Amino acid sequence: MKCLIVLVANAKVFLPLSKIKSESQGYLLKSGKAIEISTEKSLESDSSNRKVNTLNLSTLLDSLSYRDFRWIWISSFVSFLAMNMQMITRSWLILRVTDDSPLALTLVTLTFALPMTVVSPLAGALADRFSRKKLVVFSQASNALLTIIMGTLDITGVVSFWHIMVIGIFNGSLMAVNMPSRQAIISDIVPDDKLINAISLNNSSMNLTRVAGPALAGFLILFVDTAGVFFIISGTYIFAALTIGLVKYAPTRKTNGRSTVGGDIKEGLAYAFSEPILKGLFVMTFIPVLFGFSYYALIPAWAREALNIESDGLGILLMLMGIGATVGTIALAAAGNLKHRGIIMLTSCFAWGVALSIFSQTSSFTLAVPFLIFIGLTSSVYMSMNMTMVQLHSNPEMRGRVMSISMMTFGMMPLSAVPFGTLAQRIGTADALFISGALLAVFTIFFTLFNKTFRNMD
Repeated sequence: MKCLIVLVANAKVFLPLSKIKSESQGYLLKSGKAIEISTEKSLESDSSNRKVNTLNLSTLLDSLSYRDFRWIWISSFVSFLAMNMQMITRSWLILRVTDDSPLALTLVTLTFALPMTVVSPLAGALADRFSRKKLVVFSQASNALLTIIMGTLDITGVVSFWHIMVIGIFNGSLMAVNMPSRQAIISDIVPDDKLINAISLNNSSMNLTRVAGPALAGFLILFVDTAGVFFIISGTYIFAALTIGLVKYAPTRKTNGRSTVGGDIKEGLAYAFSEPILKGLFVMTFIPVLFGFSYYALIPAWAREALNIESDGLGILLMLMGIGATVGTIALAAAGNLKHRGIIMLTSCFAWGVALSIFSQTSSFTLAVPFLIFIGLTSSVYMSMNMTMVQLHSNPEMRGRVMSISMMTFGMMPLSAVPFGTLAQRIGTADALFISGALLAVFTIFFTLFNKTFRNMD
């Protein structure tokens, strides 16, 4: 009898593929429970696993087949076009009112980013409790109003540094509301097996604006000055609010007995830092936060010092980083399933630091071009992979709060901008950027050597 059982078992191994597919259902033991699985789906999964780490252009736009995701993609593009136009316009205005001070640039970056750190936990709790779509609409409409105020102050000639600081605080707070809700909406309307593709495509829309936004703003400043560009930006924010309003979805919210927003925040923080992978992802983020993002604030000053260029030239420099970032996110979207995700994140972070150090010492526009493209590519790959892994490893009911913690971490970018801005005042912007990139590369090496979990993370 035992021989018969063995023969039958061995025979099933050699059944034709069509015969195997005809057996539609099977059972798998997981965590002590028998769960029903599809044999056909398992075969498809095995097939997909054999295609990891390869570009598949036929599936590049898969997520855009979902109507609501298309509106999110358009809204993200328009919203971040406005933000990137605002960034370069604000930077040019700051240089004008502060006599080209790099420290002033970093201080305004501080006012924009720190509120993201403070407000993000509250925004994440609101995203898991209330309509995420309405929160995004509110943030975009409010940014439109603030930009109109900035344009009015500018055109009347009464704008001062403290005006820019105060409005930057509100801009940062609204970004903290916008980002967790916008990212969590994607998880609500796109299946998990399309999530990497959807997040990468959404990030590609953001990165495309890093190409178009700075260049467009830089040229517009030449014709309508900074005040005119602010008014154009306000209209762009309004359009972003209208497009996100076209998204139709009604996800179910489970309160699990929570009675207060404060309880939601506490629960979200406890959950995020009790999950080993999530905790590691947040900790890993601090390396580029401390050492990698100084270039965001210092590029305008570097462009003045090293290349002596005007606003249109600065727009082109930032556009180059956007080109690299777009290439990076599109490649991730086309790659599908990826193995060795931890290594990919760590390698991109190290390469980012090396490229930043070399770039800082260039003295010609031609030499700067490839390094700016590469900086954009490596930083976008790192950030997209980090964001994707955070969502994939989060409970759906916690995604708003978990994404807010991720945004809170990135909101700490001024931790690098301010000290390196101060250093730039003393030793020059180029040398400050060199040190920033070198520290990013060195600390990434240390993290890689002493963190086996991320070296082996798929």
